[in-house]
Amino acid sequence: MRELEKIIMEEISSLEDMRLIDVIGFIRYMKAEKPIPQKWVSGWFESALQSIHDDEEKLLKEVEALRKRKQGDSPNG
Repeated sequence: MRELEKIIMEEISSLEDMRLIDVIGFIRYMKAEKPIPQKWVSGWFESALQSIHDDEEKLLKEVEALRKRKQGDSPNG
C-alpha cells in the first residue's frame, strides 16, 4: 500500500458509518470521471474547512504526535 493510501485509510478509520457512505459516494463520482456539480464541491470544501477550524487544537496535537512518531521511526531520529 502506498503512503498516500495509508494516510487516507488512517483518516477514514474513525468516521461514522454515515460519513463513510459520503466518502464512498465521493470516490465513486471521482472514479466515474463525471463532472461533480460545483456547488457540491464548494459545500464539501466549506464543511471540511469549518471542521478543521472547529478541531484545530486537536488536529495540531495529532500532527505533532505523528511528527514525533515519524522521527522515532527514522534511522537518524
